[in-house]
Amino acid sequence: MILAVDIGNSNIVLGCFDDDRVLFVERLSTNHQYTDLEYVIAVKNILELNSMNVGAISGCIISSVVPSVTETVKSALERLTHTRVMTVGPGIKTGLRILLDNPVQLGSDRVADAVAAVNLYEAPLIIIDMGTATTVSVIDAEKNYLGGMIIPGLRVSLDSLTMRTSQLPKIGIEPPKRVIGANTVECMKSGIIYYSAAGIDGVIERVEESLGSRCTVVSTGGLAAKIIPHCKRDIIIDDQLLLKGLMIIYKKNQK
Repeated sequence: MILAVDIGNSNIVLGCFDDDRVLFVERLSTNHQYTDLEYVIAVKNILELNSMNVGAISGCIISSVVPSVTETVKSALERLTHTRVMTVGPGIKTGLRILLDNPVQLGSDRVADAVAAVNLYEAPLIIIDMGTATTVSVIDAEKNYLGGMIIPGLRVSLDSLTMRTSQLPKIGIEPPKRVIGANTVECMKSGIIYYSAAGIDGVIERVEESLGSRCTVVSTGGLAAKIIPHCKRDIIIDDQLLLKGLMIIYKKNQK
């Protein structure tokens, strides 16, 4: 079994795979203060809660956008599983053709998303990953990674709104009963949900105009399920896209 770990700004997502079968997916809060021992205990507890034997883990792979946490988690996984831990970065085979000005700048999370998408869905592709930031990745019909967009995430935008205004309360990200809000909370919920959904529809339209072709659109990330159902475009939600990409990369790098 292989343990795939995605270290994000807000959460660490762990997925356990047996060949191509997903055994479980769990989330931890990203904690910059944790030691490797604390991460060992956290991961060990997750495995035990899912009835997994640590000794059955034969390899690990990490993608991370939090450099200060990467080495701590890698050390924890090596200490726990006594296996080689692979980290997505320079020197790792992905099979992805990246046509950016500086390909090294592309985050490992976006690399993993793109690797999964080109292997699982029909190109050209638009990939929308909705986490702390919302990222948009564009892949052409020849499966070249062209670039994309980076947008403030929903929670970041909402937190900024409540922090910078005196009378607006903190709210959860749930759909309101109606589009036209009749009170402050409804107005805020309607605004964040439908404005975000309309923005995604608009981004897709503009990317397709730029490419000159219609795209397969895939969305992933912790907030995708909150917003994508309210979009007018047909968008595939794949919650495990990044972890699937990590598994594909892991297999490509086996001797």
